[in-house]
Amino acid sequence: MTASPDYLVVLFGITAGATGAKLGSDEKELILLLWKVVDLANKKVGQLHEVLVRPDQLELTEDCKEETKIDAESLSSAPQLDQALRQFNQSVSNELNIGVGTSFCLCTDGQLHVRQILHPEASKKNVLLPECFYSFFDLRKEFKKCCPGSPDTDKLDVAAMTECLNFEKNSSASRYGACQVEDMGNIILAMISDPYNHRFSDPERVNYKFESGTCSKMELIDDNTVVRARGLPWQSSDQDIARFFKGLNIAKGGAALCLNAQGRRNGEALVRFVSEEHRDLALQRHKHHMGTRYIEVYKATGEDFLKIAGGTSNEVAQFLSKENQVIVRMRGLPFTATADEVVAFFGQHCPITGGKEGILFVTYPDGRPTGDAFVLFACEEYAQNALRKHKDLLGKRYIELFRSTAAEVQQVLNRFSSAPLIPLPTPPIIPVLPQQFVPPTNIRDCIRLRGLPYAATIEDILDFLGEFSTDIRTHGVHMVLNHQGRPSGDAFIQMKSADRAFMAAQKCHKKTMKDRYVEVFQCSAEEMNFVLMGGTLNRNGLSPPPCKLPCLSPPSYTFPAPAAVIPPEAAIYQPSVLLNPRALQPSTAYYPAGTQLFMNYTAYYPRKECSLLHQSCSTAPQVRPIVLATSLQLLILAVSLHSLARWSECRAWPTILELRKFLTSSKVTSMQPRMDLYTQMTRPGLYPKNGFVFKGPSS
Repeated sequence: MTASPDYLVVLFGITAGATGAKLGSDEKELILLLWKVVDLANKKVGQLHEVLVRPDQLELTEDCKEETKIDAESLSSAPQLDQALRQFNQSVSNELNIGVGTSFCLCTDGQLHVRQILHPEASKKNVLLPECFYSFFDLRKEFKKCCPGSPDTDKLDVAAMTECLNFEKNSSASRYGACQVEDMGNIILAMISDPYNHRFSDPERVNYKFESGTCSKMELIDDNTVVRARGLPWQSSDQDIARFFKGLNIAKGGAALCLNAQGRRNGEALVRFVSEEHRDLALQRHKHHMGTRYIEVYKATGEDFLKIAGGTSNEVAQFLSKENQVIVRMRGLPFTATADEVVAFFGQHCPITGGKEGILFVTYPDGRPTGDAFVLFACEEYAQNALRKHKDLLGKRYIELFRSTAAEVQQVLNRFSSAPLIPLPTPPIIPVLPQQFVPPTNIRDCIRLRGLPYAATIEDILDFLGEFSTDIRTHGVHMVLNHQGRPSGDAFIQMKSADRAFMAAQKCHKKTMKDRYVEVFQCSAEEMNFVLMGGTLNRNGLSPPPCKLPCLSPPSYTFPAPAAVIPPEAAIYQPSVLLNPRALQPSTAYYPAGTQLFMNYTAYYPRKECSLLHQSCSTAPQVRPIVLATSLQLLILAVSLHSLARWSECRAWPTILELRKFLTSSKVTSMQPRMDLYTQMTRPGLYPKNGFVFKGPSS
């Protein structure tokens, strides 16, 4: 509770775009500022003042021209924002004759005039706002306190307040804005008079600057206070995010930059605000600009924020305990670098806060250095001097320097703390599907869906397949996720027979699902494994995976073969965490109820360029390496034989013996016999030609 001010300055702003509830949402500039002084002690209202503001872009919408009667010519000679604010400040000071003990506060119709117009525009134009713009009274909230029976604040505009007080409609002021300011003055006089006798206290506050801080994973965060900002420049910091949301109060340590799998920023950030009201105002800045880039703003959850910013390390908490420090991240340090060398690297022009105590080296759980470190600086000047050393040499290595955040420190420490303690050699390739559910590889009883919407669910796939959904095997729908745990747009379906798979591929190919056409291909279980290892499958045939031949052979070590299950929640962890699966009881709550029969098992591919995860909810079989040397030899032979260019449509893969007889046959002297033989081999149901007949593997 604060003391009531002596004066209220009623403030009203008009932009070149939308008005009312959408004021400021279109990022249009301020063109008119109106104000009037109300003497609370003497219950008097001063004269109306207004000043035109010249925007950088002299473009007015038709609605703005019609309501305000302002044209571009009148704005061309108007003062710019900084000059207009000086006129406002000088006018208020002269009228109030401010002396010792005299106080005043702004009063606006809602939050938009201050939070969504003045502060964002002043921040973009590097205009320093007077101190009076960092506190104001929201007339709607004050009126709701005074008259509890009035409508909700989101519906309580000036017209609604005058109607509640039974005021006559003001017809003296015709221009838009002047009428609102006149009515607001009369409303304030009515509120401070009998029978209401309202007292203006406890104004709204606007944070001067963003405060960094830490966040515990055990902290409870309201889901209605978090947004996700997407499309940020890679070099942006938490201060840049706070600048983008200037005027809205971000919680302490509430700006968390997201990192990708390589530990680099991915252009996204999670921002936590002090209340749902500020979150809703932040959503109105969807596709506003940060420099030349527009930023997308979406709703997020408290759980999303904790995954990025939450931490439990005492070492990090102690490092970040010094508040109001600028954090700089060092990347590419020599593994032998010491704290003394880091201090000497920055020198005297940018001293590190606390010397060696202001340096945090990032290490693996076994103590080995990662080449990353975080450094604290006491002020912005020291941090800027430090960033000028970007790519300077420390020893024989150049060092990359970036502005960082407390949330990034938590993310990097969390990421490396979950890495394996010993380096792993090249891992084997693990089969995709449980062996008891994999049919013989020469039966093409599977289909592949490609181009699914990322939001597609099991039910969407069943609706898409229609009548063929009844032919799906138990646990036969395999939703493929990428290495980041996100949908890849692909799915594999095991059908009960090859005929039904063929019919499904014919009838469902390029049908639409949620405004996207989906490609459907018939394939076999072996081809399914082949594709998931990095190869491609289309109607023109198989393309080999982008890996060298030795990668497909068993390595010098073997994986243990426990009956392990990787739960569906594993999609949110790094691939290195999944190399050693634990025996856990699977969760069935991940999938919608009623679709348990269409879920498959989990398997993991620990190769960097093609690591994929499957969603699962059942126990997995023993995992063992597979060898495809024979298949690759066939593939290499096929490349030399142009006649075997359509092996993807084969019902059975030829054996080495068959190919050897095929190549050494005395009857094969031209391309046509080869094509005839290939046709009989791949389509045994057709009539034989030229006397060549395949009866089985022995032939």
